[in-house]
Amino acid sequence: MVVKMKMWKQAGAWTCAALLLVTMAPGVTPVQAQAAGSSAEQKAGSTLKEVQEPFMIKVVDAETGRGIPLVELKTTNNILYYTDSAGVVAFDEPGLMDTTVFFHMSSDGYEIPADMFGNRGQAVEVTPGGSVTLQMNRVNIAERLYRVTGQGIYRDSLLLGLNTPIQQPVINGLIMGQDSVQTIEYNGKLYWFWGDTDRPAYPLGNFRTTGATSELPQNGGLDPDVGVNLKYFTKEDGFAKSMVPTLPDGGNMAWIFGLMTAKDSTGKERLLTGYTTLNPDIVARGILVFNDQTEQFEQAVQFPSKDDWRHPGGQATYYEENGKGYWLFTEHRIPNLRVAASYDAITDYTQYESFTCLTPGAAYDGANTSLERDQNGKLVWGWKKNTPVLTQDQEKELIGFGLIKADDPRYYQLKDADTGEEVSLAQSSVEWNNYRQRYVMIGQQVMGKTSVLGEMWYAEADSPQGPWTTAKKIITHNNYTFYNPAQHKFFFKDGGRVIYFEATYTNTYTDHIPTPRYNYNQVMYKLNLDDPRLGLEPVQNRK
Repeated sequence: MVVKMKMWKQAGAWTCAALLLVTMAPGVTPVQAQAAGSSAEQKAGSTLKEVQEPFMIKVVDAETGRGIPLVELKTTNNILYYTDSAGVVAFDEPGLMDTTVFFHMSSDGYEIPADMFGNRGQAVEVTPGGSVTLQMNRVNIAERLYRVTGQGIYRDSLLLGLNTPIQQPVINGLIMGQDSVQTIEYNGKLYWFWGDTDRPAYPLGNFRTTGATSELPQNGGLDPDVGVNLKYFTKEDGFAKSMVPTLPDGGNMAWIFGLMTAKDSTGKERLLTGYTTLNPDIVARGILVFNDQTEQFEQAVQFPSKDDWRHPGGQATYYEENGKGYWLFTEHRIPNLRVAASYDAITDYTQYESFTCLTPGAAYDGANTSLERDQNGKLVWGWKKNTPVLTQDQEKELIGFGLIKADDPRYYQLKDADTGEEVSLAQSSVEWNNYRQRYVMIGQQVMGKTSVLGEMWYAEADSPQGPWTTAKKIITHNNYTFYNPAQHKFFFKDGGRVIYFEATYTNTYTDHIPTPRYNYNQVMYKLNLDDPRLGLEPVQNRK
């Protein structure tokens, strides 16, 4: 040990002497040496800055040329990047500039051919300030457009100095994530509401509904192909405020579903919604009405029972039958609940009707269920009060029991148009479509082949309650959730030839790691109804 220490001391002495000789070389003063060092550091710093200038990777749809959001790019040492809503990544990894980098590429509903070793991606010559455009083939029939909510919607575009279409491209209302959208046209604007909302400052955010407004496209709002400029209702600190104040039931959480408009007793149009309070189990249900002055909802009525089927929820759509207006709801997964479109009816739970074949006043009771038949033995489906809704699963069970016979009408037994396999729904959104002259459903499947709650389907029917018989898959996810779809009829183009819808992209109900920035947020899609892959019967050929 003594010998080793002596050697290290000698080496240290020689090193110090060498440094002294360098710094005190003839003609070089200590000040000059320091200046030279500073110059060298500045040169190294400027080189580092040059290397750090981002390289732009843009991933586009091979069919449309549009940038694809939500594409994962992975290097060979597992560094992950995700394209923003313009389909771009600002790549600035030190040590990987001015070299060839292979990027594995993946995105649900899009693909790239595999090479001979099964790798799906592309090698790219990365240069500071350079760019490359890569293509992926779209498997989905629907086209992914952009993320509507959350932080960093156009993060990479901003880092690259690109123009962004929305006013708040990186954060708006201090929103990090938002669950389940509800949208309606009211007072000449679009009103948007979401469920639980995350913020930057703490893991717990707003659990009493978040809201915003935007302009309609015809009134100065953005083209729905481009985006939505949301103006959030916020508190003094800039974070989204609660849209539902504390109610008498004391529930800590408040969700709203089934937005409606109706005229009150003075003839003024009001915005109403169904609500549920939770603690975290359900505490109460009822109807709220929006106060235009306070910009919050107020309680109109609490319904007698939180467990009763007669409450609005899911997505709501307005339609008319025999000259009378109704609001139709998908609260029970499918469009089988309605109420007359009047303030008094909406706030009176006894006025809600179910679409069912049960005997009026009866309830589902398995093999003992009582079904209504006319004097000719024909099964009577219709809108009935005081009779619980019949779900898709219950209708299937009644078929299995033989209570609904082979020649009886069936309303909710959706089949895959390609395979004939059953399509069970977890939630749906229904709107009238002028282009197709039919009601159009965007349905979310439960227990799909590639995800538990991530597959979206397209279906049509002659009436809003059905029969819904055939469906075509339009969006797929691999072990990821995409739930609570909402069609936006106010965005439809060409008389409904092009439709727009969104849903919540989240890893909830999966074991998938959360996708940075995108997770627990809303993603917008569009669907061309003249796409031959849908296999739709031409309108003029219908009987």
